[in-house]
Amino acid sequence: MYTEGCFECCIKCLGGIPYASLIATILLYAGVALFCGCGHEALSGTVNILQTYFEMTRTAGDVIDVFTMIDIFKYVIYGVAAAFFVYGILLMVEGFFTTGAIKDLYGDFKITTCGRCVSAWFIMLTYIFMLAWLGVTAFTSLPVYMYFNLWTICRNATLVDGTNLCLDLRQYGIVTIGEEKKVCTTSESFIKMCDSNELNMTFHLFIVALAGAGAAVIAMVHYLMVLSANWAYVKDACRMQKYEDIKSKEEQELHDIHSTRSKERLNAYT
Repeated sequence: MYTEGCFECCIKCLGGIPYASLIATILLYAGVALFCGCGHEALSGTVNILQTYFEMTRTAGDVIDVFTMIDIFKYVIYGVAAAFFVYGILLMVEGFFTTGAIKDLYGDFKITTCGRCVSAWFIMLTYIFMLAWLGVTAFTSLPVYMYFNLWTICRNATLVDGTNLCLDLRQYGIVTIGEEKKVCTTSESFIKMCDSNELNMTFHLFIVALAGAGAAVIAMVHYLMVLSANWAYVKDACRMQKYEDIKSKEEQELHDIHSTRSKERLNAYT
């Protein structure tokens, strides 16, 4: 008897897990972890490349240069990691309380107006975050494009002897027009940069960060489907609840009428 009761309890617990929300949460955490971790390290590698091979230095004072922007992006990454860790937990809690299996575990529950508003709020917020992650994905593709161009120049310089290709940072808006920060294939710093593992590692870190941002977009789309399904369930449950209340009220009225008539007949007979 004890084994059977434990087995039934395990089945109920497994049935109460919102697997769709769980899959979306795992995908979201994986995407955010890849984007934040690899993006942070790729930005640090970019700083080293700019200082070592392009001979750039931090501007003194309150002037906003590329290094200041990189520091800002790092702080943004810290905030994104913390915010979406909390948001994933909130969505999982919402999934637990709106899945139908919770009704079997804790008995019948009442669908309140607050519950419907919370579900609608999560749908709107998730849609906004999905658009934000689309923007982040597009923005992350820019450094991937830049490093791909740099990797292509290194490859072409290796395959073709005597070529003189140059990479000017002014083309990408990293430095102002008045500053000339470029490296050419004939320079020693360019050869060292192409031969270093730092360039290859930073390039691939940005690619993984881009993949992580894409995974976060997929997770947001998955969450939208889950939340929309939960909203439909809550809406149907609310309608069913109103129907059951009206039906119970009508049955009670019929029972009262029947009781009254029975008493009247009994009184007439006596």
